[in-house]
Amino acid sequence: MQIGVPKETWSGELRTALVPANAKKFIAAGFTITIESGTGLASGFTDKDYEDLGVAITSDRGQVLAADVVLRVRKPESEEVGQYKSGAISISFLDPFNEKTLVEGMAGQGVTGISMEMIPRTTRAQKMDALSSQANLAGYVTVIQAAFHCPKIFPMMMTPAGTIAPSRIFVIGAGVAGLQAIATAKRLGARVEAFDTRPVVAEQVQSLGGKFVEIDLGDVGQTDQGYAKELTPEQIEMQREGQKKVIAQSDVVITTAQVFGRPAPRIVGADMVASMQPGSVLVDMAVETGGNIEGSVLDQVVDVNGVKIIGQGNLPSEVARNASEMYSNNLFNLLDEFWDAEEKTLNLDPEDEIVQNCVITREGAVVNETIKNIYSGA
Repeated sequence: MQIGVPKETWSGELRTALVPANAKKFIAAGFTITIESGTGLASGFTDKDYEDLGVAITSDRGQVLAADVVLRVRKPESEEVGQYKSGAISISFLDPFNEKTLVEGMAGQGVTGISMEMIPRTTRAQKMDALSSQANLAGYVTVIQAAFHCPKIFPMMMTPAGTIAPSRIFVIGAGVAGLQAIATAKRLGARVEAFDTRPVVAEQVQSLGGKFVEIDLGDVGQTDQGYAKELTPEQIEMQREGQKKVIAQSDVVITTAQVFGRPAPRIVGADMVASMQPGSVLVDMAVETGGNIEGSVLDQVVDVNGVKIIGQGNLPSEVARNASEMYSNNLFNLLDEFWDAEEKTLNLDPEDEIVQNCVITREGAVVNETIKNIYSGA
């Protein structure tokens, strides 16, 4: 079975879907691999690194897209779908909630489309969970960016010239990204506070050395997949009011709140930004889906009266080598789970829980029940 890996063309995307270590594993399992020249270069992997393992290198993108399995980071361009052969398997981040035309085009081409966002959050699927692997790195990057832009150091420092108090960092959202942000900020010596709509995560925050901020929002919880449930407008306002004092006292605020498939909730208003001291920094992890912070702009650092709002998109790509390694591991683990070594085929059993969640299109139709319902308006 042939694997094809095209070079990423999305602006600013430095990750690759396949690193040499996993190319070696795929070849050992019985796959053949063709990649587009330069595929791994932005992540620190040369064509020779792959070629030495037996990977075929080509500058013909069409040849790569004609493979049995196409691995990529970003969703395919609509005009490229026609170059896939019927029956091919396309695996990538797909954003199926918002890409109806693309998804239906893949179905029409007879492509089996797998969305890495839709991998379920179960124990068995954990090793394939690309959202978590990339969010983990994104949480780390937010703190490094904040430290770079903040005019204060993070740790307490006692010197003959005086004592420097530790910076105060407030992390909003204690999912995978938020917890990594808390851990990284603590390693750098900051005083960390955090809030999440799910009180159940308070213990995790505290285990990392952070202080959990208590705000009573009434009836809240998490989905079956472990994500925070969407708040009502009234609860969002209660959250905003409860966070105002903490934000005003913080040197750095990092927001991580996202609702899968929907615009991000606006939880830090202009009044809260104005309450912060000049030199303070806010990092909006949700800027790509609308933003948590009023005034954040995608891929820009906005200065509001001396307060910086960082709206960097595609945070995992800032650490492209490690992000590629982790994402490539996720893809290998996914394919390895369903690879029949004797028959040299992939057995994507439609009754399998993981398959039911992440396979969006198959045999000419949109088969994922959640996506079908959204497209039909049900």
